[in-house]
Amino acid sequence: MAKKDQNPNYKVIAENRRARYDYAIEDDIECGMLLEGSEVKSLRTGKAQITECYAAVEDNELWLVNSYIPPYAQAKTFQHEERRRRKLLVSKKELVKLWSATQREGMTLVPLVLYFNHKGLAKMRIGIAKGKKNHDKRETSAKRDWSRQKARLMKEH
Repeated sequence: MAKKDQNPNYKVIAENRRARYDYAIEDDIECGMLLEGSEVKSLRTGKAQITECYAAVEDNELWLVNSYIPPYAQAKTFQHEERRRRKLLVSKKELVKLWSATQREGMTLVPLVLYFNHKGLAKMRIGIAKGKKNHDKRETSAKRDWSRQKARLMKEH
């Protein structure tokens, strides 16, 4: 049964589940996207991919590199490039924060979720992350397994 207060405009388009496994995400920022009309129509179909892309600060602007938005079949004359660089929209304060995190602290900007917000605008959640080593990944999975096992034991008794 659907909730009554759920907004019909809110829709998750693509999610990067692998990011939480590969990176330790310290903070995240919501940013807008500068898109063409056929890209927005294609996003409405829900077939975009953000698993292989990343964000970068270049020339005082935030860019999304290597994201895939498939071509929209009904847009014949005004078609977009599938893997073009897309500009992400953030405030100056957030841009300075992202730049300092990547340049000074050695962090990475990882796209986490691409979605339409409650107003129907395409938004992306970017995570400020540090890469995990293999032993960190094993430790994370061991903690997750232990918490599952603990929950099972608590449920039995």
